[in-house]
Amino acid sequence: MAGKKDPILSNEELIKINQRLNEQLKRLIQKNDQLTQSVMELEKELAGDSRNKENTFKVKGITVLFIEIQGYKDILEEGKSAGDMYDKLDEIFIKFNEIAKKHKAERVKVIGDYYICAGGIAEKNSTNPIDIALVALEISDYLHSIYESYQEAGKAFWNLRIGIHSGNGTVSVKGQHNKTYTLTGEVINTIPRIASMSEPGEIYISDYTYELIKSYFSCDYVTELPVKYRGTLGLYQLKRIKKIYSEDRKTGVIPNRDFILKYLFRQFTDIERKVLDYLQEKLPKHLYYHNYTHTIDVVNQAELIGIGEGVSDEHLLLLKTAALFHDAGHVIQSPNHEFYSTEIAREWLPNYGYTPDQIEVICEIIMATQLPPTPHNLLEEIICDSDLDYLGRGDFIPGSNALFKELSAQGIITDPNEWNKMQVKFLKGHQFFTQTSQRLREVNKKSQIERIEKLIT
Repeated sequence: MAGKKDPILSNEELIKINQRLNEQLKRLIQKNDQLTQSVMELEKELAGDSRNKENTFKVKGITVLFIEIQGYKDILEEGKSAGDMYDKLDEIFIKFNEIAKKHKAERVKVIGDYYICAGGIAEKNSTNPIDIALVALEISDYLHSIYESYQEAGKAFWNLRIGIHSGNGTVSVKGQHNKTYTLTGEVINTIPRIASMSEPGEIYISDYTYELIKSYFSCDYVTELPVKYRGTLGLYQLKRIKKIYSEDRKTGVIPNRDFILKYLFRQFTDIERKVLDYLQEKLPKHLYYHNYTHTIDVVNQAELIGIGEGVSDEHLLLLKTAALFHDAGHVIQSPNHEFYSTEIAREWLPNYGYTPDQIEVICEIIMATQLPPTPHNLLEEIICDSDLDYLGRGDFIPGSNALFKELSAQGIITDPNEWNKMQVKFLKGHQFFTQTSQRLREVNKKSQIERIEKLIT
């Protein structure tokens, strides 16, 4: 009887093969699910489902991050399978997406082994150059930590060339919930050349981007890149967040409180535009006084009085933000609108990076505008004076007429004579709280009382 042959493969080797086959099966299942989803989307498209139609529009002032991935040959030569290599790359891309989303950037659909994300394409904003610079630094720091562990083990790792450029382009958006973005135009045509000029691991930015972020980040001039129709494009290396704005002064990746405050001030114009658009669209038409122009006026006066009273930069930002939201509650209902204004502020402001403590202060400032005003601190005094600033201004009459028209439309008061009596009573009982408003408005308010008293019959 012949003896038993030795097994060709050991148990350990069989286990490894089984694991590899299971991993391949998982990938096949995922690809099948993706394919099934694609077929379903295609069927919807063919059926004329407008939700999946592509929407294309031109965009100005966007910023794009382009990452060129190199090093496949070295990784394959050390014995790694293509499947393992792409699994690791998928893991890295997932992390890239998390970082991009954290900084309000959207991944752009591409063909090939590149990673592209852009700021300012999903929603217009003025902070997208800063956002993309933060994305690039965080991605670079993340990859550096992985690279060090690979280097210690003597393993090959990808080399990344990173480029950033700000400019204009055309965006195509598909889908409603899981949107996909495709980008064409000048900015996307230029950026691969910027990335190709960089050394592995370095971040090169165009002079357009540099001008927009130079007060936040440390950058070094590198060279010039010939560009068709322009001549040359200056290139800079993005090094880090400036030390005065960095939480970690060694790496320069994490913004500190001063950076965030500076960023929030820059971002305020974006919030202001969005809130004013919201008010114009949603406020009832009978609000002739409490409309978006009144909100603009209160924001401006809050800044003026805040500067006059010497409040800190952070408090000035909180004041302006409270002024911006203080009448938004009229969208829901006019009675107790201050409370509803705080509800809207609590819903919106976390999306713009305001902390819970800051939001709480903003809401307290908003609630201080309830009549009769009873402020408990300087910030609340400033918002009260800002809200009723027109009482001591030369444009008191147009403001008074608009308020009477609004109250008449609601059936609250319709008799002009009774309205004048009410105004005199209110003006005589009213006081400006801040020294700035007392100095600027109190004298003119007294002349308004005298003028209205002559009209009363």
